[in-house]
Amino acid sequence: MNENLFASFIAPTILGLPAAVLIILFPPLLIPTSKYLINNRLITTQQWLIKLTSKQMMTMHNTKGRTWSLMLVSLIIFIATTNLLGLLPHSFTPTTQLSMNLAVAIPLWAGAVIMGFRSKIKNALAHFLPQGTPTPLIPMLVIIETISLLIQPMALAVRLTANITAGHLLMHLIGSATLAMSTINLPSTLIIFTILILLTILKIAVALIQAYVFTLLVSLYLHDNT
Repeated sequence: MNENLFASFIAPTILGLPAAVLIILFPPLLIPTSKYLINNRLITTQQWLIKLTSKQMMTMHNTKGRTWSLMLVSLIIFIATTNLLGLLPHSFTPTTQLSMNLAVAIPLWAGAVIMGFRSKIKNALAHFLPQGTPTPLIPMLVIIETISLLIQPMALAVRLTANITAGHLLMHLIGSATLAMSTINLPSTLIIFTILILLTILKIAVALIQAYVFTLLVSLYLHDNT
């Protein structure tokens, strides 16, 4: 009960050296691969999910946008596995760090915007000034559209960080309440423990949904610039 509420969000160290890089590189090792002609059920299910997700995200893209398919599929797998591993006890979730999420969001957003300015500069500039805008409102609208464009990677990172962090804090609080009530009132403990189980199921769904939403928004930014 005396444990710091935010202790699980502190970046871990090994012999004084940051271990976050090793933790970030660990999830790809859990993705199973097959060297055989006939795959087992796990590999088949994994390939079916990847094809379903990539098909849903890539149907709206043209040929140039579909060159990002491998990157987007890798992104959703990385975020999903990282979020799910963070649900394990005494584990560290890199996606609770705003700096890590910004490091992922900014290059992807910048790549999509730069591609848009290189391939369709007229359409890219047209987003800053909608057609039929009154002349007195032109400077204000240009400023607003510029700010809305620059804030996109921040919105991506903050959304992911806030959702994952809020879920971890809520699970920590309810888990602490369950432990405290176990020596006071058994029926109340069972009720709180049931709520904790339901919250854990919800947290698993949120971990997967947030990975999909993050990747889908990057895909939409790419669609607007290709």
